[in-house]
Amino acid sequence: MGTRKIEAWHKAGVIDAATRDRLIAHEAAHARPIALWAVFGIGALAIGLGLVSVVAANWEDIPGGVRLGVHLTLIAAGVATLATRPQRLAALPPFAEEALLFVIGALGLTFFGHLGQVYQTASPLWQPLALWLVLFAPLLLLMGRGLTVASAVMGVLIWALWDYAGHHAAVSGTALALWLALVTALPVVAAPLGGWLRQTSARPDFWRRVEQLGLAYAVAGAALASVLASTNALDDKAALSGFAAMGLRAAIGCGAGLALMAARPGMSGRMAGAIIAGAGLVVLLAVPLNGHDFLPALLFMALWTGIAAAALKAGWRGVFQLAVGMVALRLIIVSFELASDLLLSGFGLIIAGLLILGIGWAALKVSRTYAPESEDVA
Repeated sequence: MGTRKIEAWHKAGVIDAATRDRLIAHEAAHARPIALWAVFGIGALAIGLGLVSVVAANWEDIPGGVRLGVHLTLIAAGVATLATRPQRLAALPPFAEEALLFVIGALGLTFFGHLGQVYQTASPLWQPLALWLVLFAPLLLLMGRGLTVASAVMGVLIWALWDYAGHHAAVSGTALALWLALVTALPVVAAPLGGWLRQTSARPDFWRRVEQLGLAYAVAGAALASVLASTNALDDKAALSGFAAMGLRAAIGCGAGLALMAARPGMSGRMAGAIIAGAGLVVLLAVPLNGHDFLPALLFMALWTGIAAAALKAGWRGVFQLAVGMVALRLIIVSFELASDLLLSGFGLIIAGLLILGIGWAALKVSRTYAPESEDVA
């Protein structure tokens, strides 16, 4: 915030002179030399790009063992910095340690690809991802502090599990279908785990992000299931095993929601758990509605209406507005689906345009009128 804005507030009578002076003093004490940081950042970026260009130009001339040795040395140097200089890292801004952890994780992830290139080996992608989770995820989970590291761990976990499921999807059988359902539902368990650890850990912000990512995974899975059902795209190769698999995913989702409610008994925890449990039910209901014209759309809108209600109860302004927007978007898509013939004429396009404007205006009105006034931390 600039002093010019503070002076404008003072002249407008919003703040008194004493408050103005305190604000100016606070801003001066916490000023960040953004321009200087930008110069340093551009310089570091130029050096980094130069090094990458030099290495890329001579990549084939560098022995593979040397390249792998340098790669391992960089990883070891990052880990050694974390282990031997914790006090110095603690004195830096939190994002410095977070960035170092992310770089170590990225170097570890790319090392497996580098190794395969040098020795001309190939394997299913889920195998090196699983090895990365064993070797690097514990470090990131023990020291992570924010969304960057939490997203890296959860992203690799989800990637590995779904790649594993994809490699076995061609094999039929109820037992395998249930196993793959269990595997792909595991990331939802991150929500109650994060909810419990944020109550007991010295890094509550990190575990809050883990909880949020688990919740987002549950909601994304339920929304995708309803969308696939509306296009008759759910797997019906084996109806019984498919329904059993979806039932298992639903049971895990409901169990994770109830566990989160127990881990965080406050309003925020109860609403987050209710969303996850509701998402599990949506996954189960999507199976019998597969191929229907309008019912999967209603299921999608019911999911986001429930999320909006929970967000309103818990005071999550951003989540409430997102939910209202998703309902409005689905209504617009439904209007196009129901009136596809009208879109071939100019009059139909006018009606469709007016309908879109009406839905958008209604969504904006609802969002502004009923959204919580302030954003509570979920």
